[in-house]
Amino acid sequence: MKLAPVNIKNKRATFDYELTDTYTAGIVLTGTEIKSIRLGKASLVDTFCFFANGELWVKNMHIAEYFYGSYNNHVARRDRKLLLSKKELKKLERGTKETGFTIVPVRMFINEKGLAKVVIALAKGKKEYDKRDSLREKDDRREMDRMFKH
Repeated sequence: MKLAPVNIKNKRATFDYELTDTYTAGIVLTGTEIKSIRLGKASLVDTFCFFANGELWVKNMHIAEYFYGSYNNHVARRDRKLLLSKKELKKLERGTKETGFTIVPVRMFINEKGLAKVVIALAKGKKEYDKRDSLREKDDRREMDRMFKH
């Protein structure tokens, strides 16, 4: 039984934030968590990353409990450790020291080796008028596509 490729996106990230640098990080998971992700039962809504003791953690990531998991099932919204090189961690930590910058998970996928990966981005929050501009651009693009298709 071949499952469809897992590609879970955080659609709010590009709307709420202006993304600058992106990194692909590994994620520390338990057995039932990876099984739920392979079934596509995960969400990146309202997730963010933070540093604790020099390590990068993701908070608020929802991975649904595994249906067949018994007493050793996982907690759906626990903090999970992200795996990056020391060089990347230092660069991200310096970036978050700047005012207005945060680290946001953008996408979660399973690579060809079967490992869960998270694409994270150093991001700066958009102001309300920037969001309106983004919506206007999106509407304009949709209108242009509509014009050329007819």
